[in-house]
Amino acid sequence: MRFAATILRLLMGLLFLFAVEAVLFKRMPQPELTGNVKVFMEGMTASGYSLTLAKLTELVCALAFLSGFFVPLATVVIFPVTINILMNHLFLLPQGLSAAIVLIVGNLFLAYFYRQRYYPMLKAK
Repeated sequence: MRFAATILRLLMGLLFLFAVEAVLFKRMPQPELTGNVKVFMEGMTASGYSLTLAKLTELVCALAFLSGFFVPLATVVIFPVTINILMNHLFLLPQGLSAAIVLIVGNLFLAYFYRQRYYPMLKAK
């Protein structure tokens, strides 16, 4: 199980690092968006901080996943981002739903793997 968690955290780290690099540094041409997806992305961009904050969160968590430091914390911090990715693909852009499902399942697996680290935080006093 430890081997699977290591492979999974490295793959998730690389995936998030690639997504950050593609969006923030504009290394890849963005596809033409239409409909509600376009409105959603325009809103994220127009806010001036939402897209950048999401991508910086992904970057920090990707570095944590790749380095192996603070992985339980990164797993918790990245969870709302993966939920948003899942909801985005579920309701707006179904083409990427399989990748979103892989991300959410991977995140849940890592949370399960590191569950012992969360017990002291969740213990009633």
